[in-house]
Amino acid sequence: MFKRILRVFIVIVVLAVLVIVVGGIVGFNFLRDNGIKQYFATMKPPAATVSTTIAKPSNWTPGVEAIGTVRAVRGVDLTVETAGIVKEIAFHANQKVAANAVLLQLDDAVERADLDAQKAQAALDQTTLTRAVELTRRGVGSDSTLDTARAAASASASQVTRLQAVLDQKQLTAPFAGTVGIPRIDLGQYLAPGTAVVTLQDLDTMRVDFSVPEQQLPLLKIGQTVRLGLGGSDDMPFAGAIRGIDPKIDPSSRLVNIRAEVANPEGKLTPGQFVQVRVELPEEQNVLSLPQTALTTSLYGDYIFVVQPAKPAGAAPAQPAKPDEKPAAATDKPADAKPADAKAADAKPADAMKPAADAMKPAADAAKPADKAAADAAKPAAADPAKPAAEGDKPALVLSQVFVKPGRRNQGMVEIVEGLKAGDEVVTAGQNRLFNGMTVNVDNTIDPTKSANKQADQQ
Repeated sequence: MFKRILRVFIVIVVLAVLVIVVGGIVGFNFLRDNGIKQYFATMKPPAATVSTTIAKPSNWTPGVEAIGTVRAVRGVDLTVETAGIVKEIAFHANQKVAANAVLLQLDDAVERADLDAQKAQAALDQTTLTRAVELTRRGVGSDSTLDTARAAASASASQVTRLQAVLDQKQLTAPFAGTVGIPRIDLGQYLAPGTAVVTLQDLDTMRVDFSVPEQQLPLLKIGQTVRLGLGGSDDMPFAGAIRGIDPKIDPSSRLVNIRAEVANPEGKLTPGQFVQVRVELPEEQNVLSLPQTALTTSLYGDYIFVVQPAKPAGAAPAQPAKPDEKPAAATDKPADAKPADAKAADAKPADAMKPAADAMKPAADAAKPADKAAADAAKPAAADPAKPAAEGDKPALVLSQVFVKPGRRNQGMVEIVEGLKAGDEVVTAGQNRLFNGMTVNVDNTIDPTKSANKQADQQ
């Protein structure tokens, strides 16, 4: 009987221990999950470092932008008019030649001999004409003999002129002053009529042909200033003017052809080159514009981040301009953290700050050395009773997501038509992983709208 009671007692003890162990494991897991939830609920991300600019009205120079092709005002590919063998090449590549300068000489021995023979015949016919005139004056010669002599002399003179023109065709001359290219022929080569010899380009003044949509045609007129820039560069150092506007719009493309001329004294523009064209329009004033880096485009629209002072703790959290949009969902995190904050406030000061201080350590350790000020700002102010008075002089800065309507763009700037007010402080760099209501630090030591090399030179 005693053994039986002992056996039952042992079974009960084992079951009790098993229940206690299982209950402890379940309780531990429950407390652990609760602690993790509370940790992430009370944890605040470190303040991000951003660059900002103040939105203010400025002068805006609108323009019509297009892609153009450069051509020389005077440029031709020179060819020979007659057949022959190359006897002399009187130029070299990239040589500047004057107008009417001889560039090529073909073999003209036969033509010169024919010309000399015809000149002799012309001289004989002229002598015969002079004798016939003298005989007719004396009354010895007849009028028919005089007429025949006069016709023969005239025909001989015309034949001399023709042979001289044939002889001149054996020479290739420059029709205008300019720069010649690479020779396309060699000495002793036989050339047929129409064979290209070399290109001649006048590089002092260049012509730019480009097209614009028909909607922008009313904005253009003869004489407007045109600026040109080479491909891959934002600078437009070349200036010219519109010289021609095609009166007909291409019905297939709905584009109109425009021609401008620009001086090229240094020879930096080359015929056939691709250029960026901008026709400058009258300047406008009081236009709100921002650097293009400040504007973010998404499926929900274009938006910017405006830096504002943080509201008091009792105030409602900032809401984006369009709360129904998806990007504004990031503000749900601070709202969920209120119950945990309320419980922490009811506890003792030292105990209430300990979990928050421990929660901030991983975020502070993960921050970069350059963001030390941001990590220090993320620590709770109540951890040190002496800090609130000092930190009250410099209020925290938070982000407000604002949806805007962009307009025209020009030289890295974008016009903001709606959604922006003068005096707003807008984030221009560091927008990665920003969200509405996030705490930020402003660092404007580097201007992202300028080249890094220029800023290094200034420093």
